[in-house]
Order: sequence, then structure tokens, then C-alpha cells
Amino acid sequence: MYKILSPETVTVAEGAVIEDGVVIHSGNVIGGSVILRRGAVLYPNNIVEDSEIGEEAELTASVVRGAKVGRGAKVGPFANLRAGAVVGENCRVGDFVEIKNAAVGAGSKISHLAYVGDARVGENVNIGCGVVFCNFDGRSKHFTEVGSGAFIGSNANLVAPVRIGENAFVAAGTTVTRDVPAGACVIGRVRQEESEGIRKKRCKSSPGEGSRGEGGGL
Repeated sequence: MYKILSPETVTVAEGAVIEDGVVIHSGNVIGGSVILRRGAVLYPNNIVEDSEIGEEAELTASVVRGAKVGRGAKVGPFANLRAGAVVGENCRVGDFVEIKNAAVGAGSKISHLAYVGDARVGENVNIGCGVVFCNFDGRSKHFTEVGSGAFIGSNANLVAPVRIGENAFVAAGTTVTRDVPAGACVIGRVRQEESEGIRKKRCKSSPGEGSRGEGGGL
């Protein structure tokens, strides 16, 4: 048997398949052709359409349309799985992550604020905050592949078509435009520079203003 909590707030389409042990909390909308596998939990306020949710997977306040979520995966809150998204077993897809036409391998983590489109991501990959798979060049969509065990640092841009090899490391803030070999470390950002002259100019008080430390505002 399955449980629907607050059934007056839940919509379930005719023909949806709900297996034993599924728990559906308030505010869920289940439409189209949906399969909820054994032990899956839909916490409040998901929209699930034409998708399969694997055994013991968990969804929280997310939109899942035309996608597949693997066994034990955790999705949300506020994730958006679009058509063709396949999330592997025991993955973590966190808040404000969008996945479209992309397969994510088992154990991979995309914890927050990322876009993964037209891609294949291997197993046990870490994709940091703010990472963007740049799949559209203004005319055509292109494909990105990330090998198993790779680490993609925060605010990196992967400009397709591109391949990141297994166990490669992409440093935070890097824009990747060429393939990265397996096990390589790549960094591509402007070197930080400091100028004493600029600092003094910016900190110098303007006429009529109090200086810092003498009653002036910051």
C-alpha cells in the first residue's frame, strides 16, 4: 500500500502507477504517465509529469517533466528536471539546478545553482555552485561529456562541444573551451592583481566629506 497525506491537496492522474511504500505529501500534482517506484517519497509541492521516480528516491518542491530519477536519488528543493533528464542512483540534485536532455551517473552531486544541458555526466562527479554547461552557440545545440570522478569547481563554464576526462579537475571560475585530458587540472581565469595606487585613490576622501576614521561614512 501507499500513502497520500492530505489527499484533498493532491492531484493524481488516472493511470499513474504507484507502487507499495510510496509516500505522497501535500500539494503534489502527478500528471500524465507517471511511475512512482517502491518506497519513493514526494515531499510537499512537486509537479511530476510523464516521468519515472525510482525506488526510495526523494523529491522536494521540484518540477520533473519527461525525466527519470534513479533509485535513492534526492532531488530538490526547487530543481527543474526537463525532458530527457536522467538522474542516476544515489545522486544529489539540489536547489535551483536545471537539467535538460542530460544523463547524470550514479553518485554524482549537483548541489545548487547549476545548469546541465545536452550532456553526459559520469559517476561520482562533483559539479559546483554556479556551473553552466554552455550548450547553445546561437544557432545549434552542442554536447558536453564529463568523465567519472571529475571535479567541476564553482562558477565554471563548459563551452560545448567539449569533453572533460575522468578524474580531471576544473578550478573555480574557469571557462573551458577545449577538451581536458583525464586526470588533468585546468585553470583559466584572470590572475588577481592589486594596485597600491588605486587603493589610495579610492580611499581618499572627497572635498567636503569626512575622512574615514574621522566621522566619515563608509
